[in-house]
Amino acid sequence: MTELRIAIVGFGKIARDQHVGAIAAVPGATLAAVASRNASLPDLPHFATIEELLEKGPPIDAVSLCTPPQVRRAQAAAALAAGKHVMLEKPPGTGVAELDPLIAMAGEAKRTLFATWHSRHAPAVEPAREWLAARRITSVHVSWKEDVRVWHPGQAWIWEPGGLGVFDPGINALSILTRILPKPLFVTAAELAFPANCQAPIAANLTLTDIEGLPVTAEFDFRQTGPQSWDILVETDKGRLTLSGGGRRMAIDGNTVAEAPDEEYRELYRRFVALAVTGASDVDLAPLRLVADAFLLGRRTIVEPFVD
Repeated sequence: MTELRIAIVGFGKIARDQHVGAIAAVPGATLAAVASRNASLPDLPHFATIEELLEKGPPIDAVSLCTPPQVRRAQAAAALAAGKHVMLEKPPGTGVAELDPLIAMAGEAKRTLFATWHSRHAPAVEPAREWLAARRITSVHVSWKEDVRVWHPGQAWIWEPGGLGVFDPGINALSILTRILPKPLFVTAAELAFPANCQAPIAANLTLTDIEGLPVTAEFDFRQTGPQSWDILVETDKGRLTLSGGGRRMAIDGNTVAEAPDEEYRELYRRFVALAVTGASDVDLAPLRLVADAFLLGRRTIVEPFVD
């Protein structure tokens, strides 16, 4: 296979803002079609559903699922059954258990299933992981606060069951934590604020730890106005590490030591192309497990209704 012919399924904001440009910039990847009920691209074959794409569309090797998570399991199963490689936008699904059958299908078909965590590919994440590996970590705090009206305008699905609410961005922070910290984390307590008219939280405070008792706290909030914060602070025996801008900048004791332009989605597609060569899969469910446990353990409060 010299070129991975990809169809994007679900053509909303994230597909337009990130996926189209990333595919165009990555050697070995090409955008071959779009499946979406409400949007298309000029000069590309367009289909209303993934079923129509698979039945009537041009030859493709892979699909990139950018639809809301509530429908991805069925779409991924259809694509794998048709012999296609599958990229899953984050979160990979609405529950942890629904991924196991897809992993099995991909293995049996020798096709790639790639559950993406784009924030792990932010430029300062790997330098942070390497720096922390040689230090004793004493505490971690996450502040992940943004304005939902700016970043998710009109996306009603995010407030429905399975839409995750504030955990849609919050899971990005958890994907970074589970990459840079040396030991697995688990949730010990959570406070979840649900708008009176929504089925998903608008804010959440989490307490986490590892097997050695490392104190980790996280604050997620969709109600932030003014400056937005996507920051992780790690105290160690040799100074404070700060990851800011969603993992784009790393500072030690306030001095910037790593910063680079955002190429997160290009890195995702480079990885997808490489995996598809052999049909290998990459499905790390650790961030999704932490969100699931936050819902299991979370103390719920009702706050004012949300109006977009």
